[in-house]
Amino acid sequence: MSLPFSPTSSTGSSGIIYALVARRSVILSEHSNTAGNFQQISQAILEKIPPNDSKLTYVYDRYLFHYISENGIVYLCMSDDKFGRRIPFAFLQDLMERFIAAFTDAEIDGASAYGLNSFARTIARQMDYYSRNPQVDAIRQAQGEISQVKDVMVQNIERVLERGDRIDILVDKTNTLNNAAFAFRKRSTALKRQFWWRNQKLMAIVVSAVLVFVYLLISSACGFPTWSKCRN
Repeated sequence: MSLPFSPTSSTGSSGIIYALVARRSVILSEHSNTAGNFQQISQAILEKIPPNDSKLTYVYDRYLFHYISENGIVYLCMSDDKFGRRIPFAFLQDLMERFIAAFTDAEIDGASAYGLNSFARTIARQMDYYSRNPQVDAIRQAQGEISQVKDVMVQNIERVLERGDRIDILVDKTNTLNNAAFAFRKRSTALKRQFWWRNQKLMAIVVSAVLVFVYLLISSACGFPTWSKCRN
């Protein structure tokens, strides 16, 4: 099964691309930093996760789907295969701790699909932190907080899909360009602001010069400094 998609750039996303928190197969909150059909693949994974606590990484094309399932709650993320496994699992562990702290058992058990999507802001913030902070691996490793992922099983995602249900993963390759465009706009705005202040300063100098010139002209005509000619 394939969904049509036409990426506009050959440069792929990096880091953690998508993450969710689900109660078994019911997604409670999610966030993605680009467009694509990976939600469909994530849903297929959720439906195959066993009820017991587990950790697993699924390999799919150039992407990895990592999850931690604990007490019926699944914390799942998708990352670029070059991003490795230690940081994504550290991210999931952090996400689990924050989610448990944010909601009561009653709220989690009674929530409908996307009923706790207010947590998406936390997912987005932590995704950005773990994807962009080059020190996060060393910091969390020093704190002893990175899980030992060498014992976490790695499977090909084809094992969770029925025959004939092949899903072509499609990720919007414009994400990198969007980030670059945002940085360019930010720099452009700063540059425009700098030129605006420079123009204001220049205008102030010109106006001051004109006022001084007018003052000197009037003073000369009125007999500076006594102004005697203008008093009569």
